[in-house]
Amino acid sequence: MSFIDEMKDRAKKNVKTIVLPEAEDLRVMKATEIILKESFAKIILVGNEENILRKANENNVDLSNAIIVNPEKSDKTQFYAEQLYELRKSKGMTIEEAKKLVLNEVYFGMMMVKSNDADGLVSGAAHSTSDTLRPALQILKTSPGTKLVSAFFVMVIPNCDYSEDGVYVFGDCGLNENPNSEQLAEIAVSSSKSFESLVQKEAKVAMLSYSTKGSAHSDLTDKVIEATKILNENYPEIKADGELQLDAAIVDSVAKSKAPESSVAGKCNVLIFPDLNAGNIGYKLTQRFGKAEAYGPLCQGIAKPVNDLSRGCSAEDIVGVVAITAVQAQNQ
Repeated sequence: MSFIDEMKDRAKKNVKTIVLPEAEDLRVMKATEIILKESFAKIILVGNEENILRKANENNVDLSNAIIVNPEKSDKTQFYAEQLYELRKSKGMTIEEAKKLVLNEVYFGMMMVKSNDADGLVSGAAHSTSDTLRPALQILKTSPGTKLVSAFFVMVIPNCDYSEDGVYVFGDCGLNENPNSEQLAEIAVSSSKSFESLVQKEAKVAMLSYSTKGSAHSDLTDKVIEATKILNENYPEIKADGELQLDAAIVDSVAKSKAPESSVAGKCNVLIFPDLNAGNIGYKLTQRFGKAEAYGPLCQGIAKPVNDLSRGCSAEDIVGVVAITAVQAQNQ
């Protein structure tokens, strides 16, 4: 069974409601049809019902089992505006600004999640990451004890000889541009938890660099070495090592040569990249050259499940991210 099929099966055991605020995007419509047909989540589409149904009919997409909510007409809009005002008035927001903001589909969807009218939200097919995460952080806030919100990808690599059946978590590939050592350690902690929650196997974390165990020295390698030290000292229960080159992290024969003393080298399934340049390039290389399925950027550290999409995503990608979001909602 594939990773996403496992997510769907788990989602069916306790069906959650996921908001899709980009309802007029044809990919979102097609994904909604698939999700509802497979019955692993309930879907709320946010937008103009007439426009959504007209476009769906023109493209032979069945949305008959979806809930469609128009912020312009919803009886919850005033309530959401008042709640948003209460949340943000200390930051200078007026009630007039709140009333205007909740007419935005993403903000309206976030207020649905905040008010427990939905369990999670997926956006990003037609919005930037900031347009998805800004309202999430303003409205939902961070999880208790979380110091840093970060993003990760679940990478499912076909015919892979490494890791847990070719399933990896890559972090941070979508949000934090140049994390310092403390932030890298936090990303590693969150990513290990995400791996174990979704894959249900033990995380083995690699703090990636262009150097392995002192084979090179620079400010770039020092940052990763310090992050590994912070991680090992503060979270000794997490199996992690660094600094490791990618091949030393995932290939056992290379690990025995480059990092023979390491308990995780050659077996790592959680790969922590030193910055967003490396992470974004790394996941896209894996996706395109390795023909991997890439699900994300998924968010970790937000109080309720909110996940971003690549604007180049397909309907099938959206289906997969909704399944993951539903499982995250179960775990919360």
